[in-house]
Amino acid sequence: MKAAVAERYGPPEVLRIKEIATPTPKDNEILIRIHVTTVTSADWRVRSQTVPTGFGLIMRLVFGLRKPRQPILGSELAGVVAAIGRDVTRFKVGERVFAFSDVGMGCQAEYIVLPQDGMVVPTPPELTDETAAALCFGGTTALDFLRRGKVQRGDKVMVNGASGAVGTAVVQLARHVGAEVTGVCSGANIDLVRSLGAAHVIDYTQADFSRNGQTYDLIVDTVGTAPFSRCRRSLKDGGRLLLVLAGLPEMLQGLWVSLTSRHTVIAGPAAVKLEDLRHLATLAEAGEFQPVIDRRYPFEQIVEAHRYVDSGRKKGNVIISVRNQA
Repeated sequence: MKAAVAERYGPPEVLRIKEIATPTPKDNEILIRIHVTTVTSADWRVRSQTVPTGFGLIMRLVFGLRKPRQPILGSELAGVVAAIGRDVTRFKVGERVFAFSDVGMGCQAEYIVLPQDGMVVPTPPELTDETAAALCFGGTTALDFLRRGKVQRGDKVMVNGASGAVGTAVVQLARHVGAEVTGVCSGANIDLVRSLGAAHVIDYTQADFSRNGQTYDLIVDTVGTAPFSRCRRSLKDGGRLLLVLAGLPEMLQGLWVSLTSRHTVIAGPAAVKLEDLRHLATLAEAGEFQPVIDRRYPFEQIVEAHRYVDSGRKKGNVIISVRNQA
């Protein structure tokens, strides 16, 4: 099979499309022929080792000290079951599925093996492979942080970085529960964020949300530019700051703030649940959550796709077409 392989850390150019052995599923595993995958900010961070302050060594210990322990990046996929192990009962050959491999990566390839009890879900007939694949990274992160932040109907929610994969998911999912959403993004993305259900949009190149006198029940920072020191005056009494992206100093400060004030700072990795994938698929079927797709690239242009993600200009998700779905 073909796979995009990164045998060392570095820029997009470290990626090479290579022919490697197709994996064989064990007794409780399924082999998935991948039709669609994505390139996310997580792929950029793992490949380049560009991580928040204080997490450099931790990242190397998790992903490999001198080179990637898992050389195939990518955490989202949609495709069909190509083969099953003898103990598999949840899936059958030919069934459409989508999956999230999270830190296990391995999705930027033609095939992958995953355990049948892993983060694998049948793809609803109404959803395209592109939509199904793009549900996972942004959607599960948004769901987990909003759950921890106890978002509810009537809350005023501000999303800093509202046009990325996580930001566009937060806007839609917060709106779905009945929150009043304000999105912060560049002027070029105002119409997009408004179309997702944001009641208000702030162009960060023209105005500073922390100085406009507005206060919020929840502030969700998806890009790492809104620590508590900046958001303090923008949080209501009892308000929650959700730091999707934060360095170790901001996380430690958040613990202190949560212990010593009426504000709560929530940070740390998102918890991934199988039920969240099912829930996101149900919302997508109902038209309540639609992953934003910015660009599409054929598998042969995966280096160019990584370059685009590295630029920091992507809106929502970047799709990779691995193979013809016919």
